[in-house]
Amino acid sequence: MADNYLILKSGFGAMEGPTAGSPGLAEKPVPAAASPSLSSLGAVFILLKSALGAGLLNFPWAFHKAGGVTPAFLVELVSLVFLISGLVILGYAASVSGQTTYQGVVGGLCGPALGKLCEACFIVNLLMISVAFLRVIGDQLEKLCGFLLPSTPPAPQPWCVDQRLTLPPLSALVILPLSVPREIGFQKYTSVLGTLAACYLALVIVVQYYTGPQGLAREPRPTQSPSSWTSVFSVFPTICFGFQCHEAGVSIYCSMTHRSLSHWALVSVLSLLACCLVYSLTGVYGFLTFGAEVSADILMSYPGDDVVIIVARALFGVSIVTVYPIALFLGRSVMQDFWRRSWCLACGPGALAEPSGPWVRVPLTVLWVAVTLAMALLLPDLSEIISIIGGISSFFIFIFPGLCLICAVNVQPVAARVSLSTCMICFQL
Repeated sequence: MADNYLILKSGFGAMEGPTAGSPGLAEKPVPAAASPSLSSLGAVFILLKSALGAGLLNFPWAFHKAGGVTPAFLVELVSLVFLISGLVILGYAASVSGQTTYQGVVGGLCGPALGKLCEACFIVNLLMISVAFLRVIGDQLEKLCGFLLPSTPPAPQPWCVDQRLTLPPLSALVILPLSVPREIGFQKYTSVLGTLAACYLALVIVVQYYTGPQGLAREPRPTQSPSSWTSVFSVFPTICFGFQCHEAGVSIYCSMTHRSLSHWALVSVLSLLACCLVYSLTGVYGFLTFGAEVSADILMSYPGDDVVIIVARALFGVSIVTVYPIALFLGRSVMQDFWRRSWCLACGPGALAEPSGPWVRVPLTVLWVAVTLAMALLLPDLSEIISIIGGISSFFIFIFPGLCLICAVNVQPVAARVSLSTCMICFQL
């Protein structure tokens, strides 16, 4: 499973060709790829890791914004149906188009114009995800530095623990060197680390609810009710950001050894149900612990001297540091493709500067890190960043899969279309 992780994140892998004789799709040469070798269990875990991430920290705050556990949980369950349906549709669209990347499927089925729009949304989404990663790293780094350099109240925290001073050196000395290489092979090991960190965090939040966070007085929390229906659905961007794994879904599907629509639906259901369990436990118990006082980053609500929380911060921080280069790598690959097409159109293939060469790759990497670092330091709240990401994610979860389904059924034979309809009906039931 680990060996496939980098392949999937990089947008490569085996593929299933288009249906023979399908009208409406241009004949395109299929690039050579290794044979599919991803097991079903491996697909479940990689899809789960793609969804579990920084959004986990924001779920207790989302439960508060929704007005309590019941309305937030209902919105989460309703959203889950559409989230899983989107993954199933993307698997179907990938089998029809013969493409192995999300933007490739959109461009192959819906035309080059929508393909370019998808690439633009892809870059903006990855850029904002990188900003969220840096903000999470900065928050945890500030708390960790406060634990290592404690101050006695009412004395203020030492100036050196401010994330505006600690995050730039970390970005320059650690994150940038990890992101510059042309290939980032060691990233295949972060799947296990990230999943363990997320599960450990959920377990800690549940245990802390029953034992009580150190240094915090346990007070009865009044029952909340949503102020309006708009407040209930205001958590929708947070849910979209939390369950966002659709961009990787196409590559995961194309790398599976057993590729059938019903099998892919089962993988999608198992992955997102497991993800829903982790998110729900974190959201429910984090909200019940702090109520209206919960922070947008749940770890910021706990005392800075709790050893169990310190371990959770360190695990989650290291996981995000190692995942950031993957988001950068994906965004940089789209920009390099744009660079390649622009040079070919402007100067011809003979004048093309190799996009993966250091003279292009390094400036793009430095620019990406600098822009995301500036935005992470300027945006005041993690919840604002996640709201932006959640809005963009709706394109990848709902809009683009819907357009792909409309275009795919126009080129798929009637028998296959009936099979798809039957599968979707059974899935909804």
